[in-house]
Amino acid sequence: MARTRKPATPVEAEPVPAAATAVHIRALLPSLQPSMRQVAEQVLADTRATATLTVTELAAASGVSEATVIRFCKAIGFAGYPQLRLALAAEAGRAQGADRNGRELDTDIRPGDDLARVVEKIAFADARAVEETGAQLDIVVLERVVEALVRASRVDLYGVGASAFVALDFQQKLHRIGRVAFAWPDTHVALTSAALLRPGDVAIGISHTGTTTDTIDAVTEARSHGATTVALTNFPRSPIAQAAEHVLTTAARETTFRSGATASRLAQLTVVDCLFVGVAQRTYGQTLAALDATRAAVGSRHTSGPRRTSR
Repeated sequence: MARTRKPATPVEAEPVPAAATAVHIRALLPSLQPSMRQVAEQVLADTRATATLTVTELAAASGVSEATVIRFCKAIGFAGYPQLRLALAAEAGRAQGADRNGRELDTDIRPGDDLARVVEKIAFADARAVEETGAQLDIVVLERVVEALVRASRVDLYGVGASAFVALDFQQKLHRIGRVAFAWPDTHVALTSAALLRPGDVAIGISHTGTTTDTIDAVTEARSHGATTVALTNFPRSPIAQAAEHVLTTAARETTFRSGATASRLAQLTVVDCLFVGVAQRTYGQTLAALDATRAAVGSRHTSGPRRTSR
């Protein structure tokens, strides 16, 4: 999902992306009031079963009142509970990612899982993160960010921790096709660089949770100097979403051993690749020339084939 308007407050409804109701609810979970969060967690625990419940039954299962269920529906962008049930039922009918037995795979890794099961769960979670991220991207807003990148005389990329690697990957990709881009994992350097940005430049802050103050501050600084700002986060109502003009969201679910650094990173890289290819398409001639030049520059650093061992 992506947008360019100011983010909604926790009680304001946002449009629900098609075919991504559970993803949408999960992304809004941290911004919901505690009572509505109980409803959300109950829905996410079994979306298929929720589609069969009456509002009274869901309220009882969630430990809240029926009025709270209705408020929850409106807070996440539905007119009421019937609309939510219909969306969940439709989503269940086209459920993706079932395992070979038709069951949704539990991707939380248990201490007793053998290595084969661990591999299965990791592969499943990573593939789902990429698929769901692609499914919920707003192409219109993605296009706007691509156009801003094409016009930009300079691109700043901010991210710390695992997100820093994503920023560095994007910088390398843009640099390879002749775009001026810098990734700044150091907070002080990021802030000083952001202070030198001007209208027409682009600053992109990457944060899975959207609550990393280092990245938020750099984006805020860049925006104060007129740069076009973009946030890449998993949560559309997070602080970094409020700091940026354009928001692109991922759809990653982290589990016990995979907190903040694995599925989320792959989801972020998916969005980065979409942005990169969009820029490359719109600068096709320049991109091909740059790729040829950079490929030639490193050509001598590769062997021509497998080396033979002497006898």
